[in-house]
Amino acid sequence: MKRDEYKIKNIAGYLAKVFLNNPITSVLIFSILGLGYLSLVMMPREEDPQISVSGGSVIVMMPGASPKEISNAIIKPLERKLREIKGVEHIYSTAMNNVGMVNVQYYIGENREDSNLKLYDKVMQNMDSLPKGAMHPLIKPFDIDIDIPILTVTFFKKDGSKIDTVGLYKEIRKLQQEVNGLENVSKTVLKGIRRPQFNVLVDADKLSGYHISLGQVAQAIQSISKNAPDIDTPTDNDKLIVFGIKNAIEDIDDLKELIVAQYRGSPIYLRDIASISYGYDIQDYHTAKMVCQRALHFPPKDKKIDKKHPHFIETGDQITLLVSKLKGTNAVTIAENVIEYINEHSFPLEQRGIGYIITRNYGERANEAVNELVRHLLITILIIALILIPFLGWREALVVTVAVPMILATTLFIAMLTGQTINRITLFAFLLSLGLIVDDAIIVIENIHRRMHLKECEDQPYDRVIVSATDEIGPSTNIATIAIMLTMIPMAFVGGMMGQFMLPIPLNVPVALAVSLFVAYVFTPYLAKKFIKRHAHAHGDSLSLDPVKKSLLRKIFDPIVGKIKSIGEFVTSWKK
Repeated sequence: MKRDEYKIKNIAGYLAKVFLNNPITSVLIFSILGLGYLSLVMMPREEDPQISVSGGSVIVMMPGASPKEISNAIIKPLERKLREIKGVEHIYSTAMNNVGMVNVQYYIGENREDSNLKLYDKVMQNMDSLPKGAMHPLIKPFDIDIDIPILTVTFFKKDGSKIDTVGLYKEIRKLQQEVNGLENVSKTVLKGIRRPQFNVLVDADKLSGYHISLGQVAQAIQSISKNAPDIDTPTDNDKLIVFGIKNAIEDIDDLKELIVAQYRGSPIYLRDIASISYGYDIQDYHTAKMVCQRALHFPPKDKKIDKKHPHFIETGDQITLLVSKLKGTNAVTIAENVIEYINEHSFPLEQRGIGYIITRNYGERANEAVNELVRHLLITILIIALILIPFLGWREALVVTVAVPMILATTLFIAMLTGQTINRITLFAFLLSLGLIVDDAIIVIENIHRRMHLKECEDQPYDRVIVSATDEIGPSTNIATIAIMLTMIPMAFVGGMMGQFMLPIPLNVPVALAVSLFVAYVFTPYLAKKFIKRHAHAHGDSLSLDPVKKSLLRKIFDPIVGKIKSIGEFVTSWKK
């Protein structure tokens, strides 16, 4: 056998030999680093990982039924049927006048689409068991992916603004429609809104005096607010006659002149028994109470009265726009796009006296969290390099410093291909794996460094030294890495909310460890040959450090040893 031949024993040596002098190795290094950077930029960013939560509500209305009747006739039978669905964890029910609601919560991790289909299918199968008088059930699945907003913008009336509450609502409602059309915006909701409507404040004493019920008043108003057509029976020539009536309520006068009933031969108009105005909805109890006080000439203290509509008191002059995103999209870019769009269209709002402020920006928080953890990753890599310099040398430390970003870049690219997002748990998994993935590269480079200083390797070719050093530590490194991977995999089977929240750890740490083996066997030998120069060594102790390293280590450890000796001497003298 020739002197420069070496019999390779395991896969570590084969990988090192194949890629050691291959020109494609350098291309792979830059490609992996580039893919990692693109993955870091392109992957959707979130503050927290998305958790698969399934559930829904079944709402059944039964006009005229009491809560007890709703509970016995609707809620209890429906609960028994919904318990037949596999995967249901909890069922919560509410019985009220005229309506019953059953909330279903599935186990964490159940497929949302399948769960919604099961719920709908079970309700439809038991439609015949609903009591007479019950209306068609309404099924509303929970959608946590779009129910949680990533951005909230509060619009308010500036000081001196002449816009009223109804005008504020109309302006923000128009902006909401435009924002909802932006890319990857799934849902927009307005909170604190006051919709325009006709408000009829009925005097209960006058109703009693004229012997009129509140139902008669409601029926009279409904009779003139009809806008749906009536279809009559077909004619002799098979033609359909459609009767339609326009909404007869155009202004306050239409309601004031409405005849509600007859009393002793005289018509009773709505204006005789109620105060009518046009404004915003006052169904809120607190607001309705203040409005009634105003109508009865008892205005509350320290309240702002609407001069345009004197029967109303402005209690809410702000509207909050909630913006949600589609699942798996980038919260950072979506929030930035929405804010940019609002800023571009802020001039018409300012002209109307409307201001706005960003009250919550989930995208900004997610971006800050991701950037902070990325900085910690870079600092950790730098610390590793500084620790290696005194013991192996700056060239060897440079090899490890290049290998670690390659491992993280490959892991990040694989995570992007599997549909994951960058969040604080994903980056925590990278930080957790950083202390593990660096071991393989350090072991390989340390063994190459050791064999370079052995006397029996002085006359061997450099390639053989590198390949044999890599091949030598292959079996033990493989077993150690696989053992650590196996300790992480069981975390993927943890159930409940915590299992879903921590899922990125068992998904990414084993992948990072597997990639670290590949990088250690393929790229570490290649970088060692490029960066580490082989020097001739004198006979003797081939494992001894060179004078520069010895002096550096003495400067670091001699003061520590001196302190320890002085403390020992002090303790000894104190005992005596």
